[in-house]
Amino acid sequence: MRQLLLFFCLLLNKNILFSQQAATTKKYFPSAVTWKKVSPVLSGFDTAKLNDAIRFAISNEIRNPRSMEKNQAMTFGKEPFGEAIGPFADRGDPTGIIIHHGYIVAEWGDPSRVDMTHSVTKSFLSTVVGLAVDRKLIHSTNDKVSEYFTRAIVYDSLYGKPGYNEQAVLPFSSPQSKELTWEVMLRQTSDWEGTLWGKPDWADRPDPDSTKWHNRIRNKPGAVFEYNDVRVNVLALATTSVWHKSLPQVLKEKIMNPIGASSTWRWEGYHNSWILLDGKPVQSVSGGGHWGGGMFINGYDMARFGLLTLHMGKWKSKQLISKKWIEQSLTPTTANTGYGYMNFFLNTDKKLLPAAPATAFVHLGNGTNLIYVDAEHDIVMVVRWIENNAMKEIVKKVLESLK
Repeated sequence: MRQLLLFFCLLLNKNILFSQQAATTKKYFPSAVTWKKVSPVLSGFDTAKLNDAIRFAISNEIRNPRSMEKNQAMTFGKEPFGEAIGPFADRGDPTGIIIHHGYIVAEWGDPSRVDMTHSVTKSFLSTVVGLAVDRKLIHSTNDKVSEYFTRAIVYDSLYGKPGYNEQAVLPFSSPQSKELTWEVMLRQTSDWEGTLWGKPDWADRPDPDSTKWHNRIRNKPGAVFEYNDVRVNVLALATTSVWHKSLPQVLKEKIMNPIGASSTWRWEGYHNSWILLDGKPVQSVSGGGHWGGGMFINGYDMARFGLLTLHMGKWKSKQLISKKWIEQSLTPTTANTGYGYMNFFLNTDKKLLPAAPATAFVHLGNGTNLIYVDAEHDIVMVVRWIENNAMKEIVKKVLESLK
């Protein structure tokens, strides 16, 4: 009888453990108020190894100043036309969150702190372009941008008077720029040429040879990849015109509110990037913090966005952005196979993250700020303010800690 009772007790305990594990593997989406946590052990992690990964992230804090304004002056500010024209915010401690099966299994630093996220902003920008495509405001990414956008009137926010800047308000007027498609703009292969918000395209990460600044080779659209924030900002301006409203408003209504994001995030532009839209002043936002501005956001909201892209644009039972758009975003760019639509960095050839699956991808920005998305392991990980060369190792250590 005692042996029989022992058998049933063991069976009961096993069933309880199984039900707990099943709860962690069921698809879970956090509410706007609560994000449930599960112990690493219950979620299948080796606690010692996971703690080692977290210690690694903290100990590899980026060496740049915590003052983002000072940091900009020491880096991008040294470029031609490098002066800041947007807001900054001092950053916090190294911070991270690890999400497994939708649940928080580990966090460090201060995930609720709102910090600049730099070029992760570009992933939010490509998302609002995708929303426009889904709603047929843009019929195809192979359409020419010039067919949707002709000009914008610059609004002088300092004096409250409208003013004109021909290069800024007519960004697709030249023979070459008239032919540029949404596709090449999204993939950073447009080779758009001009000046926007006082920044010439050649001044962003300029060629070391200054003789090429005004005499460079003009590339065929789609042929050459170049990471260029001026061109990204041109895309933001064109997309604002398509929506006839500010992009932060679109993002808030269509994405951030439905995924339960906080009210603390802000998407900023520049003091001189205001336009008149339907008779009202609207700020054209930037795609990063190169000259200030971009997305100011906390770690939890970044993780929510990562979870949305992990589920191919679906949140709970609602498809917020089409699966087709996420699939397009994850299609390698011919001129740079490690890049999809901005700012989806791909691991197709496993050069970016050798320890991760080829299907994993990262929303990546300076800082380093990253949102790691791994559908094969059902992991979303946010890591902020880590040395760029430590990114491969933190991903490797976290994956090794998963049994």
